[in-house]
Amino acid sequence: MGAEGLGRGRTRPLRAGLVLAACGALLAGCASMPDEGNMKKVDASQRPDSQSQVRVYAMPPPEDAGAVDIVQGFLEALTSDDPDFAIARKYLTKEASENWHPERSTTVLADGPNTVADNVGNNNEGERTYALTGRRLATVNEQRAYKPDARTYRQAVHLTQQSGPNGRVWRIDVPPAGVVLGESDFERNYQAVNKYYFAAPPKGLGTVRQVGRQQGLVADPIYVRQRIDPLTETVKALLDGPTNWLDPVVRTAVPRGAGLAPDTKSLTPDDKNKLVVPLNARADTLGHDLCTQMAAQLLFTLQDLTASGVEQVELQRRNGSQLCVLSKDRAETVAPHSTADLPAYQYFIDKEKKRLVRMPGNTGSNAAPEPVTGPFGEGEQPLRSAAVSRDEERGAGVSLDGRRLYTASLVNKGTLGGPELRSRSKSETDGFSTPSWDVRGDLWVADRDPKRPRLLWLSEGTGEPVQVNVPGLDGHIEAVRVAADGVRVALLVEKGGKTSLRIGRIDWADGKGGQPDISIVELLEAAPQMEEVTAMSWAGVSRLVVVGRESGGVQQMRYVQSDGSARTGATLPGLTGVKEIAASEDERQPLVAHSDDGIVRLPSGAQWQTVVKDGAKPVYPG
Repeated sequence: MGAEGLGRGRTRPLRAGLVLAACGALLAGCASMPDEGNMKKVDASQRPDSQSQVRVYAMPPPEDAGAVDIVQGFLEALTSDDPDFAIARKYLTKEASENWHPERSTTVLADGPNTVADNVGNNNEGERTYALTGRRLATVNEQRAYKPDARTYRQAVHLTQQSGPNGRVWRIDVPPAGVVLGESDFERNYQAVNKYYFAAPPKGLGTVRQVGRQQGLVADPIYVRQRIDPLTETVKALLDGPTNWLDPVVRTAVPRGAGLAPDTKSLTPDDKNKLVVPLNARADTLGHDLCTQMAAQLLFTLQDLTASGVEQVELQRRNGSQLCVLSKDRAETVAPHSTADLPAYQYFIDKEKKRLVRMPGNTGSNAAPEPVTGPFGEGEQPLRSAAVSRDEERGAGVSLDGRRLYTASLVNKGTLGGPELRSRSKSETDGFSTPSWDVRGDLWVADRDPKRPRLLWLSEGTGEPVQVNVPGLDGHIEAVRVAADGVRVALLVEKGGKTSLRIGRIDWADGKGGQPDISIVELLEAAPQMEEVTAMSWAGVSRLVVVGRESGGVQQMRYVQSDGSARTGATLPGLTGVKEIAASEDERQPLVAHSDDGIVRLPSGAQWQTVVKDGAKPVYPG
């Protein structure tokens, strides 16, 4: 056959490939091949994002297809809306099809995989070997969890000739592991969903500190195929349990081994938006409290599937009898969301007096910023940065030289006591980072002293600090923001003059002297597309807003996901000279930034609005 090969971006006559069927707005619900309407063959690399509402159907291999056409047809079939990859399997030998498990992994490449002849491979008569190559961006594992994985991709695909109805035909006997496709096809085929589990009580804090925080929900982001019964697949994913990364710090109300009843093929809400979920025998003895908690997990999870419209969930035993029913309006009382309480104010540092001021959270208010109550609002100690507890009753402030950390009330007047912490940093550009309060009212801060860099935790913002372990940290922590769920933390990590965004899991253990042993483990890169991140803030249950630059690019501001995926969505209006950014985990609240225009806010659906010309370090509670 010679040096036969083909890049995905090139145009070629396609005998094995895809069919686009334009079924209109209801296309996502099409379940079978349409029998009328226009059809056209396309390469996967030629499909624009605007065709996201178009169903893509794979075509089986023609009998006279050459070896390279079989490889290309197989790759095209992987990007189709074929529920069980049944057409893709037609490109494989029977044995290869039995041993190929597409659900176990998905490899996402920057572009569709290139196909090149592998002259080193076995090219005996009746055999061909090709190499699939490309720039890997990420992988999605069997649990549907996304993980950035920037490496060169190369995998061999071997074909052999076998007997067909009308002679010898080419088939793949060594396919690639799982599914491999380009980024644009991944974004078209897959939908991001947050599963929800309960935060596990931290060890080492004592029983009193854990009361009241055990029911908070934690988002566990995954991807499902958005046109292949996403509702049923999402329910299955929730019942399967949390992803490996999150599992150590959460719990689920789903009994071990519980799942959908064996004869359940698909779940669909009724005309009153009620979803009935029949479970297997492992859930038959589920108590009422755990049952309603499980129903709450399902209700919150299904809210990301906007088309589902689920307003109520009923869980059933194996015999069809009712376990429990829960409506969406009651779910919040069963499993309080971490963003249930809207912040009353946004805060920043007044540039003239270096004091902490606040402005109403309602962007429609014309009220001028006012000093907070207490020492931080009186300017007694000039501040470089500050943080406000989530109940907005306490504050933490860093002195202008960065070497002292104070805490004070924001509801009562009084004098400022001595500093809670001191840094040995010699330079005013180092010292303490902006602090961060967690959901339990504990304080986190990074000491950026080059000779003694530390991440510190203070119980309720006072007392003896605990140094937090960060195994695997490659660089120095420049900024820290604890998520509202209390189990994840975002870190800006500096190394070699460049700063990256990492998301870590907070692990707790019993320590010495009544203090907890705290570690930030399994750091994930959350903005791999950016060469440098200069500012960040949590902006949702699993989303952050970041300011930074791509390689050789200008400053930009964008949303990124905590799992490192770059999901499509609303773009942010341009803003010049952004130095700091603040967001609420409640996505209804406006962004607040410090830019060349001063302190500015971005209400939903509007443009940036200047609040004051002079100010710095904007923050939301947290």
